[in-house]
Amino acid sequence: MRLLLVGRVAAAVLSLSTFVFLFLHDSWHRDNMFLVPDLILCAILLAGALLPARAAVATLTVGFGYTAGVLTTSVLSYAVRDELGLPSLIGALAAAVLAVALARGQRSSGRRSVNPAASS
Repeated sequence: MRLLLVGRVAAAVLSLSTFVFLFLHDSWHRDNMFLVPDLILCAILLAGALLPARAAVATLTVGFGYTAGVLTTSVLSYAVRDELGLPSLIGALAAAVLAVALARGQRSSGRRSVNPAASS
């Protein structure tokens, strides 16, 4: 399976699951410090999943980096309350791995790169 396709699917899953989480946990309050970052995360990942290949690689790389930061902050907010935010932890790890993989794929435009022309 191509890296860009994996990135697109993961972006769609992370975006959708984050958006659904906002509804399931009634997180639409102004005092929710994660509301705006979560909505930005959803928008960036969804856009990256839908864009043409060349733009998708750049958008997903940045989007997964941003997502890793937001979800790591979420994990740590659970940790200070002696809880484990397992879904946030899994999402943060997946986003970090994909951000690095896509960035490496862009940099090494040869052997293991994401081929935007072939993946659109």
